[in-house]
Amino acid sequence: MPVDFESYRPSDLPDEDTNGRRILEFLARNPELGFRPSELAEELDIPRGSVGTTLRRLEQRGLVRHKGEYWAINAEAYDAHTAAQIGLRAVADAFAGDGYDRTDDWDADLPDLDADESGDESTDGCCIDAEPSSSRRIRSATRRDGPT
Repeated sequence: MPVDFESYRPSDLPDEDTNGRRILEFLARNPELGFRPSELAEELDIPRGSVGTTLRRLEQRGLVRHKGEYWAINAEAYDAHTAAQIGLRAVADAFAGDGYDRTDDWDADLPDLDADESGDESTDGCCIDAEPSSSRRIRSATRRDGPT
């Protein structure tokens, strides 16, 4: 689902392993239902006083809504959550069995991308140079002998 690029803030979603994330994920699994704060507290084993405060913060971020004492996930937040889950599942399926999912030290074989900070043009890829006029030109690393 597209978002307003100018107003979108990735920090709108609560951090992992927080009450906000747990509540949001629970509501996303039950998008057609509304829950009282006491029901959420019991279901998720979160202190009752924390649930109300957390719901108000999630509401300020536009992630949940309420009618009376019942709270539910905001439809747009549900759509974004669903799209993210589909994307993560697709990535997991695409890379399943590649070996990285079976080893704890999978990143030991990766190249150090920060090794050459000198701007050496011998690296592969594409370079962006900032010119004094603030314009940028993109130069292909494969065409070093021709005009840029």
